[in-house]
Amino acid sequence: MDKLPVSVVIIAKNEERMLPDCLKSVEWAEELIVVDDASTDQTREIVKSYGAEVFERKMDNEGAQRNFAYGKAMQPWILSIDADERVSPELAENIKMEIADGGDCAGYAIPIRNFIGTRQIKAAGYYPSYRMRFFRNGYLKYEEAGVHPRAFGEGKRGILKGDLIHYGCRDLTHFVDKLNRQTTLEAEKWIEDRRPMSMGKILFKIYDRFSRHYFRKKGFTDGFLGFLMSVFHAVYQFFTYVKYLELKNIERAKV
Repeated sequence: MDKLPVSVVIIAKNEERMLPDCLKSVEWAEELIVVDDASTDQTREIVKSYGAEVFERKMDNEGAQRNFAYGKAMQPWILSIDADERVSPELAENIKMEIADGGDCAGYAIPIRNFIGTRQIKAAGYYPSYRMRFFRNGYLKYEEAGVHPRAFGEGKRGILKGDLIHYGCRDLTHFVDKLNRQTTLEAEKWIEDRRPMSMGKILFKIYDRFSRHYFRKKGFTDGFLGFLMSVFHAVYQFFTYVKYLELKNIERAKV
């Protein structure tokens, strides 16, 4: 495949294990950009061996990091991926076709195929999990939030065929570790936003998240893994609330 006018943008930290397969899957792109958060492994050396540009920036929050990375892109199209993701051949071909046809949308959502280890999560909202990842340069901007930042962009949106394959967790232990980190960031966001919370509200959230993912998003069709992922969505709300209360108590103690 000839090089396409695409800037592939990746944010990374200590990703020497995941980056080679990630970068191999996007060798068809004209520009590869990696924004590195002070890695202490071989991340920078691996990135440079694939001809990618490396920019150093300490992560303050995910939204700001992504906005910084997009600002370095020079090509008319941006493909935003993470080091633990791989572009499938079908997705690469679909991107090529959209560019050749003129791309009548400003941004395109891509179906994400999520894995824990070698096991794909097939239900509970994990597939297809569409995310806005391919867009015209200058189209998308993130809010500057540390966890789950919202993306904003004006213009027509479309959907691409072909999966972005996401090896987000090595195993369930790794998944729980990530959940612990993310709930800490989420609790901090609740405090920063002055979000009012109560026991009644959080109990409803716990019930709603489980029922949404297990029943409405058909987690029950994926056996025990579907049940487990639905439980994790409920547990996410519980842990965030407990950490939120802890932060509130620290705030009160300072007064």
